[in-house]
Amino acid sequence: MNSLTPLDGPTVVIELAGVRFVVDPTFDDAQEYPIGSRSLRKTADATWTPDRVGAVDAVLLSHDQHPDNLDHRGRELLRTTPLTLTTPLAAGRLEATAVGLEPWQAHQVGAVTVTAVPAQHGPDGIEHLTGPVTGFVLEADGAPTVYVSGDNASLRLVGEVAARFPAIDVAVLFAGAAKTPLADAFLTLTSAEAAAAAALLGRPRVLPVHTDGWAHFTQDGATLRAAFADAGLAALLMPTRPGVRVEL
Repeated sequence: MNSLTPLDGPTVVIELAGVRFVVDPTFDDAQEYPIGSRSLRKTADATWTPDRVGAVDAVLLSHDQHPDNLDHRGRELLRTTPLTLTTPLAAGRLEATAVGLEPWQAHQVGAVTVTAVPAQHGPDGIEHLTGPVTGFVLEADGAPTVYVSGDNASLRLVGEVAARFPAIDVAVLFAGAAKTPLADAFLTLTSAEAAAAAALLGRPRVLPVHTDGWAHFTQDGATLRAAFADAGLAALLMPTRPGVRVEL
C-alpha cells in the first residue's frame, strides 16, 4: 500500500512500493535551538516519537544544518536507520550510512528509484548563508511518482524538476515562508508560491508541510489553503492533520 503520513514541520512518513521512508526527521518537544547569534524556536511538541514511526528503510534528508529539518531525536533516528540520502556536504558530516547525492543523481532503495533534485534555500545569492539543500523524486513501477521539494524557495528550480519529471502524481511541498534574522528574504516557498509550484508541476495532488510548529514560519496552513483556493487549486490539497495516514 502506498501512503503518506504527515507529522510535524517537514517530517513525513512515505510508504511506496514496499519501502518506508522518513523525510527530514524532527521529533523533539518544543524548545529553543541556538544557531550562532540567532536561534530557532519550536513552538509545539512532536506528534510522534521515533519509536512510533518504527523501522524505516531510508531517511530522505533535505539538509542537516538546521534543526527544523533535523533535530536531536532526528539525529538519533539516523543512527538506527540503514540509509540516509542527503546532500554530499551533509553526508560528510553524518554517520557512515549517509550517502550524498548531487542534483539528478539516482539511488535505488528496494523497488524505488530516488533521484536527488535541485533546491535552493532562499533567493539567488544567499546559498553561502543557508547552505546546500536537496529535494527528491521517488519512482517505482505501479506506484505514484512523488516529488519532495525540501526547503526550496525557487520556482525556477520547480520548473526544472517538472521538465525532467512531467508525470509527478504527488508533490510534498515545503512552504511556510520561513524567515530568520539571517536574511531579509523568505527561505522557503510562500503560500502563493506553493500554489504556483503545483501549477508548474502539472497539478498533482499536494501534501503541504513545513507550515506550522516553528516561530520562523511566517505563513501557516490556513494561509496556504487560502492561497490554493484563490488560485483555483483547493481540490489538489491532501489532508495535513499530523499523524493521519493518507493513502495514495
